[in-house]
Amino acid sequence: MIRINLLGIAKPKNRRAGAPPAPAIEIGDVGSPMVKVLVAVLLAAAVNGYEWYYLNHKAQTIASKMAVAEQENRELSDVKAKYLERQKQADNYKRRVDVIDQLRAAQHGPVNLLNTIGDTINGTEAVWLSTMKDTGASIDIQGMALSADAVANLIANLQKTGYFKNIEIKETYQDDQVKNMQAFQFTLTCEKGKS
Repeated sequence: MIRINLLGIAKPKNRRAGAPPAPAIEIGDVGSPMVKVLVAVLLAAAVNGYEWYYLNHKAQTIASKMAVAEQENRELSDVKAKYLERQKQADNYKRRVDVIDQLRAAQHGPVNLLNTIGDTINGTEAVWLSTMKDTGASIDIQGMALSADAVANLIANLQKTGYFKNIEIKETYQDDQVKNMQAFQFTLTCEKGKS
């Protein structure tokens, strides 16, 4: 086995007489403490310089990304403002259309009422209307019939339409002014249904 002495201290020769001396490496004098301090300061300055360069580069990258993000934010805020304006216009348009639809629905209300009353009277024999008053929630109907059964048929036909509920006879009497035939004057009150 070969041994190498790197410490530079010679071994005593009493072990082996014929062994060659071990090679030694000498570094020499590292220098004065001033050189060591100077090397440490230069090394610290190099590390600090590198750290400053790295952080400065990172700060510039963040600043450039921030500028791009702010530009995108301005563009998106413009788009958002345009979108909100269009949404407001769409809501205004929808409200107008809804008002027009409500007016059209309200316009058909009296027409539907008159059609329902007309069809019911035409479908009931021996009944004639003289007046009809729409008071909002209810309708007052006055008319003449040739018999009390005709008035009862009219009430049944009005109930079948589904447009009216709670149909009541206010009064019915035989008209003495009609001499040739039997005639009954009647007054009905009908509450409007939900249809």
